[in-house]
Amino acid sequence: MQDFAAIDFETANNERSSVCSVGVVIVRGGEIVDRFYSLIRPEPEYYNYWCSQVHGLCIGDTMNAPVFPDVWQRIEPLIEGLPLVAHNKAFDESCLKAVFRVYQMDYPDYEFHCTCLASRKRWPGESNRLDVVSARCGYDLTAHHHALADAEACAMIALAIL
Repeated sequence: MQDFAAIDFETANNERSSVCSVGVVIVRGGEIVDRFYSLIRPEPEYYNYWCSQVHGLCIGDTMNAPVFPDVWQRIEPLIEGLPLVAHNKAFDESCLKAVFRVYQMDYPDYEFHCTCLASRKRWPGESNRLDVVSARCGYDLTAHHHALADAEACAMIALAIL
């Protein structure tokens, strides 16, 4: 796979629609050609302790951030015609579908691939955590759980094993 968009969401709480940040890395011809990151005002707009502990974001970080439809207007032209790739597609795809539902947007049924599932097949019985797999593929994920860093790690894994 040489052309794709790696995507990662962080959420504010246990609701999949509560995306509070997104990172997107565009790969064309096997090279990263663009990156996009944005904070997002989550819906519902509250943070639970555990999510904040994971990614470090809180209400003060996103209270003036754009809502998802405004952010997606900027992402959509970047990913047009590209398959999406995520590490743990089940989470990121469900977040995307949930936030589309909340804002009553038409979901275009994006093609999604999963680097987590691919890593399980490639290295059975070994850890498939994003930071571990990205290191195995030569990428040092020092800012784990920052959406853009995670999307870039996912892109590097996809280039290595998809």
